[in-house]
Amino acid sequence: MPGADELYPPVQYDGWWLLLAVAILIALAAGAWIVWALTRPPRARPAAPAAPLGAQLDALRERYLAQIARVEGAYGDGDLSARDANAELSRLTRAFVNEYTGVETPVLPLDELAARGASPDLIDALRRHYYPSLFRRGAPVDPAAGADAARKVVTGWH
Repeated sequence: MPGADELYPPVQYDGWWLLLAVAILIALAAGAWIVWALTRPPRARPAAPAAPLGAQLDALRERYLAQIARVEGAYGDGDLSARDANAELSRLTRAFVNEYTGVETPVLPLDELAARGASPDLIDALRRHYYPSLFRRGAPVDPAAGADAARKVVTGWH
């Protein structure tokens, strides 16, 4: 073989191979960062707002007691059915507890509220008055009793 003893220099790489290697390393680093960011534990939630004091609590109570009386009057006038009145009383009671404590009571089911140690008056009102009226077949519970239970929840906080 002619020329078999000749040495050939190693093949030289073009500059774009280096750029490709750097781009791959950057993509791997970005992918690792995305995985790290998505798998971090959630940040701690800020503390629940402090319960209203003195005049704020009195104003909050007065506002909700007036709304309870409004619902009771609308039921008495025939503007609301018993089921709708109990639904509105349930909403008002949960909203009051939410404003007072900061606990997300409007969206929590009854068992979750009980597990979180919600007020026994709230649990009792939901269990005896509002849930049966909303979820049970047949005649709803008398809204007058539901209004009394709502007043007990609103006035029972200290």
